[in-house]
Amino acid sequence: MRHLLDRYPALAPLTRELASAGALLERTVRAGGKMLVCGNGGSAADAEHIVGELMKGFCLPRPLTAKQRQTLTEAFPGEGPALADSLQQAIPAVSLVAGVSLPTAFANDVGAVNVFAQQTLGLGRPGDLLWAISTSGNSPNVLAALRVARAFGLSTLGMTGPGGGRMADLCDVLLAVPGESTAAIQELHLPVYHALCETLEQSLFGQ
Repeated sequence: MRHLLDRYPALAPLTRELASAGALLERTVRAGGKMLVCGNGGSAADAEHIVGELMKGFCLPRPLTAKQRQTLTEAFPGEGPALADSLQQAIPAVSLVAGVSLPTAFANDVGAVNVFAQQTLGLGRPGDLLWAISTSGNSPNVLAALRVARAFGLSTLGMTGPGGGRMADLCDVLLAVPGESTAAIQELHLPVYHALCETLEQSLFGQ
């Protein structure tokens, strides 16, 4: 994480929170949990970006384990070895902003404000983590998902702008980056989650 602070000194006040976020992510994965990620607009794009970095190799190669290769080869002796060569180990993560049918159906039938909450209820299990992104910290659909996560035993990691808004009381770890505009906050969110994904990958797959 040191290189992040060297490149973005404005994040120096978050040194302790960044370390806590990294530890929370690693603890979640090592305990068998997965991450659910959500946000709106640009933060929805960030949610998709995070899942993309986690579910495949980011900065390191992630070849399958010997056991994984053996399982594929035994199941499919002809195609298994080539399939194993083309796959990478994943860090389990799900974007709650992906898809069309479920979000639009729920928004139409029930209400858009609880779309992320519904998915958190359906997909989340105790030991999982909800990674919630809102530059204001006050997005109603993100807050609803955080409440469900808290109620049902998920850990919560938040990324916001200054102060953290109402998310501050709902997150086990809050990364409230500086910035006077939505765009400025989002510009700092990206290097933060890149650094977290890289640190997690190194912890899990590095030598």
